[in-house]
Amino acid sequence: MKTKSFRADKINVVTLGCSKNLVDSENLITQLRGNDYEVTHEDENSDANVVIINTCGFIDVAKKESIDTIISYADLKKEGGIDKLYVTGCLSQRYKDDLEAEIPEVDAFFGTLEMPALLARLEADYKHELLGTRQITTLPHYAYLKISEGCNRTCSFCAIPLMRGKHVSRPIEELVMEAQNLARRGVKELLLIAQELTYYGLDIYKTRELPRLLEALAGVEGIEWIRLHYAYPSKFPLEILDAMAAHPTVCNYLDIPLQHASDRLLEAMRRQITRAETTELLTEIRRKVPGVAIRTTFLVGHPGETEEDFELLLDFVREQEFERVGVFQYSHEENTRAHDFADDIPAEVKAERAQRLMEVQQEISLRKNQAKIGQVFRTLFDRKEGKYFIGRTEADSPEVDNEVLVLAKNNYVRLGDFALVKITDAEEFDLFGDVVTE
Repeated sequence: MKTKSFRADKINVVTLGCSKNLVDSENLITQLRGNDYEVTHEDENSDANVVIINTCGFIDVAKKESIDTIISYADLKKEGGIDKLYVTGCLSQRYKDDLEAEIPEVDAFFGTLEMPALLARLEADYKHELLGTRQITTLPHYAYLKISEGCNRTCSFCAIPLMRGKHVSRPIEELVMEAQNLARRGVKELLLIAQELTYYGLDIYKTRELPRLLEALAGVEGIEWIRLHYAYPSKFPLEILDAMAAHPTVCNYLDIPLQHASDRLLEAMRRQITRAETTELLTEIRRKVPGVAIRTTFLVGHPGETEEDFELLLDFVREQEFERVGVFQYSHEENTRAHDFADDIPAEVKAERAQRLMEVQQEISLRKNQAKIGQVFRTLFDRKEGKYFIGRTEADSPEVDNEVLVLAKNNYVRLGDFALVKITDAEEFDLFGDVVTE
């Protein structure tokens, strides 16, 4: 019987940043293993002699984390702990020349779309036959599905188009094949991600085709939840809501970053939408998909944001009562349109505004969670932690949203399975309950 022999080098891939970066790392790992490399992912105890860092360059905090991680492994290389160090991803794409000059211990830097070149450096082939067979690094019952790359939007504060390029959609057939492969391996939940979901299909089909993609993915056997992340609000295609309503496997959940609610700031941010238009859109979303959980993010501290602008944002959050909210503090990014303006909001003011916004949302979340006491929710269980099994409802995406906790001593669940849970108590961002046996 023929046995598989691994190459002598062992590789540890370290991923920083967002879920889109994670998918890139998973594709890289798949290619490396397809070339007979032994590969680990984010293994601090790995005996790997080669490290590949997939960096993030989105905002200052992410850039600092990426640089600190590179320096840490560069020091390890100088000490003889590893033989080779490679850097890829967004930071490398954007600052390659500077990084090469500042951190010479790195053997090579590669951009976001240079996986074939990275593989070639490792004497590995880019195997097209592996497309759609990605090995996931998340929990085995959910996976991210990146439906497109890049972004054509021109938001003033955002450097993503500088690092990821123009919008490029993946064909529906390719995405369905990948979803089928994931389902055969036990994946039950697909989290659709892109820089901008609503643009899907415009480049290759000449029309927005996210609804058609959702219909195709909803037909994949074994997939029980399909979740939508990162939809742009301006000119939002309402047909997406019809697809959500028509297919039970498409979660009543929409991640739609709004960024602000002051018309003056929305114009400065180049968001192509007004507060009134945003309110109208949110009303239509809730009318067409009753009970929908809306997740959004806001940006505070953009150049020129006054206390009045910020108060308008707080009023908007109180008015809309979003199910889920995240907040970013503005980061002054080179070569973005906002970089032409003075970064005139002090760091302590940005931090204070972010905290105030989240305090408002915390009150809203607590009130909404307490209203769920006594109700029963279908829950997907992710892990056991301490004395609790921890899961999520349809309204919750992994890592970023609320969780459901049930006492292990009183309940039995299988991780990766669904169960019905009756809510017995609630906190600001957690629900507590007991499994209901049918």
